[in-house]
Amino acid sequence: MLLSAAALASVASMAADAPPAPAAKSLSCFRPEQFQSWKAPNAATIYIRVTLNHYYRLDLAGKCPEIVQPDSHLDTRFDGTNMVCGALDWNIKVRSPFGMAQSCIVKAMTELSPEEVKAIPKEFRP
Repeated sequence: MLLSAAALASVASMAADAPPAPAAKSLSCFRPEQFQSWKAPNAATIYIRVTLNHYYRLDLAGKCPEIVQPDSHLDTRFDGTNMVCGALDWNIKVRSPFGMAQSCIVKAMTELSPEEVKAIPKEFRP
């Protein structure tokens, strides 16, 4: 099919008027062994520190009351992957000092900006 010069100009004009496509957000991944520490401000949120200066917020699908208990322990497994890039890569169980274990499902993993990290109260900053 051949297009006339006017048709080509019209298509080019429509393309120029179209809003630019949003930039794809780059995935921020890390290796499991880079996971350093964690703290939970409530039963549905975990803040984690990766290496020295990268922080993430893990939003849980439901409440995991064990994570806010003093001396609870976070057991993490990363089955079949050598990189953690999102919520589906997490396999978390929280163990209380009494030996009870609870599985916690991560629904979102968000890397925090330096400003967001500063906004975390010190007692909840990993």
